[in-house]
Amino acid sequence: MRLTNMLRRRIVAGMVVFAGLCLAPSPQLSAQTRISPILQGIETRYNAVKTLQVDFTQVFRFGPRSRTESGTLFLQKPGKMRWEYGDPEGKLFLSDGKFVYLYSPSTNVVERTPFRATDDLRAPLAFLLGKLDFQRDFGRFTLKPEADNYWITAEPKNERSPYTMVSFLVSPSFEILEVEVSGMDQAVNRFRFHNELRNPSLTESRFEFRPPQGARLVEAEQ
Repeated sequence: MRLTNMLRRRIVAGMVVFAGLCLAPSPQLSAQTRISPILQGIETRYNAVKTLQVDFTQVFRFGPRSRTESGTLFLQKPGKMRWEYGDPEGKLFLSDGKFVYLYSPSTNVVERTPFRATDDLRAPLAFLLGKLDFQRDFGRFTLKPEADNYWITAEPKNERSPYTMVSFLVSPSFEILEVEVSGMDQAVNRFRFHNELRNPSLTESRFEFRPPQGARLVEAEQ
């Protein structure tokens, strides 16, 4: 299945949201009384994290089309992440803090984008860049219990945001179990997480991009 540059960017936008929730500094919250303690609990759990490792399953839906992929996510403050796919094998999404790289083994093409320069990523990347402020960025929160867990949905204030809402499923211990990002174009990215490891030992080289042999580098449209 071939996707346009816009759809690929929507996928990338979803990928950075979870990273931001885990690695962002604590914001000053102004939310409904029942939601605030949960958001604060998430912050307490993840704000102390310097590195993170977690397995993921990603489901991308756009209209009648859908795609399921999986792998392992590695995170390191500030702004470094590596989405290492096992299915499809060899696919890689990596940020070294300066550039974002998306490698597709099916085409042997690397798409490179400046970390701060892509409009589609700007709002989600605010999580990683240390700019997260729930009161500033989101105008409304909703809470929905699901068994022993909670779905929290946040709607952005900025109408220019590339997504209409972000929802995340949180356990009683404030572990993020799922994240769902709904785009302005009706695309939906859903991530399920398991086997979370907080503060594992990760080498700097893990976040250095090394292009596969013969890969063609393409500068992403801005």
